[in-house]
Amino acid sequence: MLRAIVICPDAELSSKLQRALNNLGEITLCRAFASYPDGVDFVRTLRAHAPDVVFLSFESSDRASAIVKFLETEAKGVQTIGVDRVGDARTLRTIMRAGIRDVVTDPFDTSMMLDALGTVSTRLGSQPVQHASTNQIFSFVPSKAGVGASTLALNVSAAMARRPDTRVLLSDFDMNSGMMRFLLKLQNQYSVADAVEYTSNLDENLWPQLVTAFERLDVLHAGQVNPHIRIDPANIRSLIEFMRRNYRALCFDHSGNLERYSLEIMQESRKILIVCTPEIPSLHLAREKMHFLRELDLENRIGILLNRTTKKPLFSKQQVEEVLKAPVVAMIGNDYHGINRAVANGAWIDWKSEMGVQVTELARKLLDLKAKSDPNSGKKFLRHFSVTPKELVPTRR
Repeated sequence: MLRAIVICPDAELSSKLQRALNNLGEITLCRAFASYPDGVDFVRTLRAHAPDVVFLSFESSDRASAIVKFLETEAKGVQTIGVDRVGDARTLRTIMRAGIRDVVTDPFDTSMMLDALGTVSTRLGSQPVQHASTNQIFSFVPSKAGVGASTLALNVSAAMARRPDTRVLLSDFDMNSGMMRFLLKLQNQYSVADAVEYTSNLDENLWPQLVTAFERLDVLHAGQVNPHIRIDPANIRSLIEFMRRNYRALCFDHSGNLERYSLEIMQESRKILIVCTPEIPSLHLAREKMHFLRELDLENRIGILLNRTTKKPLFSKQQVEEVLKAPVVAMIGNDYHGINRAVANGAWIDWKSEMGVQVTELARKLLDLKAKSDPNSGKKFLRHFSVTPKELVPTRR
């Protein structure tokens, strides 16, 4: 079923057109504008509803023509149908000059509407609409509980949002023990569960109620602990498509339990960041998760975030890369005091701190996708993952 928007300042004409569209049953009418929208409002509507066709009246030929040009850049392939009361020759010439080939007129009889929609559907079949959407999607997956994945997801997201013209969404999909509501002292009663439930009704008015805004960072928290929640993968796909149209970058905080809905998000992610610490239990579980993700053909998207490192780490970056067979995207230092201060204030870490600088650089690398791994080395470290537990004694450097 085609999705449509009506732009018609003539209230009577608009009402007749909307009734005709509703009677057809082949159109989902997303929104009707009673005046020509400005750029900001129109962009929000396009990104929220992803229309296939726009019904546009020409009471003001200049304003209407400007909207046609805007559609060509913001939503390539969206079909525009002109709307007029009588379809006189002068108006038709104006509509044709704007590049519109299909026109419907009052009283919008069924055969006329079906002919116009049939032509539009044929064009859409050969050239689908291309709504602007981001591919900057990042999943933060802990190797085990307590490695700091949520803290990194929050601070990396906030660092991304500090970049110019970068609107970021952080979604907490850890239904077992989601931390974002606590870390940021969020009071919003709505959560991920509500966003999933209302997927088919999301628009530019409902969405701001579901998220909490911190300038260019929006946060969607997990709500109260609910390990029994069931999320339809189809709803996840629709939700992510909505998110992709409305943000420059999407960050997802996962539980690490590899639920079906989490795997669906990872399938959409450009980078899957497994967060671990330089300790054998954490690295072991990281390797186990990576084996599973490789079976889903996600290996080329995996990167390692080595958290809580020290200046003289027990295991080097090269050793970790060798055992996990994946690049270490970043090594983040241990800053318990700075993190505790941030949690107490319901904010993120000090950007001038050592950890703040590291997180800022990580955000830049992820958005620019310039992070490269170093050559593998440290063969001796491999023995820790091929011997019996009693022999697991880390090599000190």
